[in-house]
Amino acid sequence: MKRALLRRPVIGWALYDWANSAFATTVMAGFFPVFFKQYWSVGTEAAVSTFRLGLLNGAGSLVVALSAPLLGAMADRGGVRLKLLALFTLIGAAATAGLYAVEQGDWIGAAIVYSLAGVGFWGGIIFNDSLLVDVAAPPEYDVVSAFGYALGYVGGGLLLLLNVAMVTAPASFGLASASDAVRLSFPMVGVWWALFMIPCLLWVHEQRPARPLPPGAAAQAGWRELRSTVAEIRKYRPLVWFLLAYWLYIDGVNTVIKMAVDFGLSLGFPQQSLIAALLITQFVGFPAALAFGWLGNRIGARNGIFVAIVVYAVATVAAYWMREVAHFYALAVVIGLVQGGIQSLSRSYYAMLVPEGKQGEFFGFYNMMGKFAAVLGPTMVGITALVTHNTRAGMLSIIVLFVGGAVLLARVKPTPAAKQD
Repeated sequence: MKRALLRRPVIGWALYDWANSAFATTVMAGFFPVFFKQYWSVGTEAAVSTFRLGLLNGAGSLVVALSAPLLGAMADRGGVRLKLLALFTLIGAAATAGLYAVEQGDWIGAAIVYSLAGVGFWGGIIFNDSLLVDVAAPPEYDVVSAFGYALGYVGGGLLLLLNVAMVTAPASFGLASASDAVRLSFPMVGVWWALFMIPCLLWVHEQRPARPLPPGAAAQAGWRELRSTVAEIRKYRPLVWFLLAYWLYIDGVNTVIKMAVDFGLSLGFPQQSLIAALLITQFVGFPAALAFGWLGNRIGARNGIFVAIVVYAVATVAAYWMREVAHFYALAVVIGLVQGGIQSLSRSYYAMLVPEGKQGEFFGFYNMMGKFAAVLGPTMVGITALVTHNTRAGMLSIIVLFVGGAVLLARVKPTPAAKQD
């Protein structure tokens, strides 16, 4: 099994997690929430900026959610998953770099550019996820998927560490202020993301259809195939129940990732402490993601997901009572232990449920549910915080997503294709 991780296609595929995790850590979870609240929304009440951030995080995700299944079906018919991966990556990387030019107080401009970057990020994930079946055999899915997330934690963590050093000591890097360091980090993420995509494009060879269709014909065929799949989806009942469960529990995961720093700022915790907590999560997440790949092989991916959901639910309740920075650090460790695991095991478990020849299309549905989740969770947190004037209540509201996801996941029955339970 370990030999699978040494194959060049597997390494190239996993390096895309290394590449795009820079956006997830430095931008989405780290500097953007801080800068949005303190620089682009300067002078705005905390609950209002949290509301804006919640809606903003949902906007770009909604665009990708609505288009994901069709994009996946087109990619299957046209054999262009790698090309679309490159296209969305370049869109996301360019938009991320463009955040450098957004002026102080221009929260609308920041919202537009960030949403475009989010489209590139989530769109790229669709096609990277679907390529898992091209680089690994079914018995290897858990380990290879976990390897990708583990590399993502290292890659994203290394760049975040450098960016934090720039913010902490800007003069050492020839910068005038911490704000200049944060602004410079955005184009650095764009370059990192595009650069480390290249091994994936060179080393991964997707399984193309016998007769690939041109873009227009692929779009038409993809649309017909999508409609047919929706009409016949009852044939894939385990897959449907899993998608519904995933929609809910990954909503909670995405919300924690996107809103944790904003939550800490609203509680009055220092910015430096919150970024340090993100670094803790990254470097705890590396060995933990690998460990969850091993766990998936031992107890089954579904049972591993249940373990992670329980941990997230307990952490969410604990966050409501958080009073000190030390508590934030402790929760960072706990989240780091399960964050990569729940993501990697979800991806590998779903790969086992996908019908042969429909990887792009069905991973389009998978990512659609994940992106709709990214719409619901942050929006719910933002609205709850605005209505109650209590950011603690906003974060606590996501407990229902973990509970609902666990209930639906219990309905996913084992299939011959999946070595679960």
